[in-house]
Amino acid sequence: MQLKLALASAVERLDAADVGSPRMNAEVLLMFVLGADRAYLYAHSEHELTPQEAARYEEVLAQRATGMPSQYITGHQEFWGLDFVVSPAVLIPRPETEHLVEVVLELARGVHRPKLVDVGTGSGCIALALAHELPDAEVYAVDLSDEALEIARANAARLQLDKRVRFLQCDVLKPVVDKTHSVIPSEDFSPSRGTCFSELRDFDFVVSNPPYVAFSEADKVQKSVQQFEPRMAVFAGSHGTDVIAPLIEQGHGALKPGGWLALEIGYSMRDEVVNLLSPTMWDDIRVVPDLQGIPRVVAARKQ
Repeated sequence: MQLKLALASAVERLDAADVGSPRMNAEVLLMFVLGADRAYLYAHSEHELTPQEAARYEEVLAQRATGMPSQYITGHQEFWGLDFVVSPAVLIPRPETEHLVEVVLELARGVHRPKLVDVGTGSGCIALALAHELPDAEVYAVDLSDEALEIARANAARLQLDKRVRFLQCDVLKPVVDKTHSVIPSEDFSPSRGTCFSELRDFDFVVSNPPYVAFSEADKVQKSVQQFEPRMAVFAGSHGTDVIAPLIEQGHGALKPGGWLALEIGYSMRDEVVNLLSPTMWDDIRVVPDLQGIPRVVAARKQ
């Protein structure tokens, strides 16, 4: 089958399956199968797909028709101009999270050798974007999920930032412990590496895109998110603050005086999150909207 006919058929199929942006998805998946860019699709519309290419395209279209995100099929997602490996073990990086990176970069202006930690790092997109933009920064990235940390480490290596970012397994900012209450290291803790959990303090920035969807609002989340993205990265209790509340408390303890907490929040969480920031502990509270005017980032400075 010619490329243009395969593409047209794929668009119809995805449209019938109620997949959003069917043409874009059909093109992305065909580019993935062929290892080509979009310009190739239009310059070689008469190209005859090999039986192997046709079979592989059929396979990925069938996956996408079930609702599986194209990013999990291709294994990649762009964020902050960088290419990230993703899998169902991590939340897919989203454009609106770039506002969080922008806020931290603005606050970091003039800070000499900033020390920062990304809590719930997932794919590592926030930590690695900040490490990329702040070459003198000391960057930590923590997550409760072993699988997520593996993906984040792989992305750090691919982006040649693995010497700049330290990955640790934590529940929010508390080290994960086993039944004997000893630390389970997810990093090289040798003296030569100089990494230890006692270093999880005196930060200039605690940054996070935490899970913030309430269980009661599950029906408002896209079906693909409910079915395919990791629940622990999406949902956070009956009010959506089961991670944000301890993060505010632990973040305050981990920051140096004058340090900043910066969080991505849900579309209706502005007041609830701001109310968690005690005026005796935090000041200069800022709420930053996204391009649609929706409150997207809350930042607060430790007193």
